[in-house]
Amino acid sequence: MDDRTILAELQRHWNASDANDFETEHDIYREDAVLDYPQSGERIHGRRNIQESRFVQPNKKRFSVRRIVGGGDLWVSEFVLTYDGIPSYVVSIMEFREGLVAHETQYFGDRFDPAPSRAHLVERLG
Repeated sequence: MDDRTILAELQRHWNASDANDFETEHDIYREDAVLDYPQSGERIHGRRNIQESRFVQPNKKRFSVRRIVGGGDLWVSEFVLTYDGIPSYVVSIMEFREGLVAHETQYFGDRFDPAPSRAHLVERLG
């Protein structure tokens, strides 16, 4: 699978995630895919278990992709995941095998107030 095709599949995946289209969202995963959440120490085995874990998640969620970069079998998506109106900044690292995601790791970061000590050095982002 070429890079353009994978990029289109990733865009389809994140659009389906935002729309709560759980079937389309999980088309990108191999049956034996693994999903890691390092901050909570969780690993989920198998596409159906990954899908169910997201289906039973009770919060209202929205996805806003900031960028997708990668090539070959390694792709990184940076996005804002908003749970019940509260944003988290997320990086998803996806490793592909035979055109489907074999392994994904997601890292979450919450907003924090800027440090006053560096206020004179920074430009505030929206």
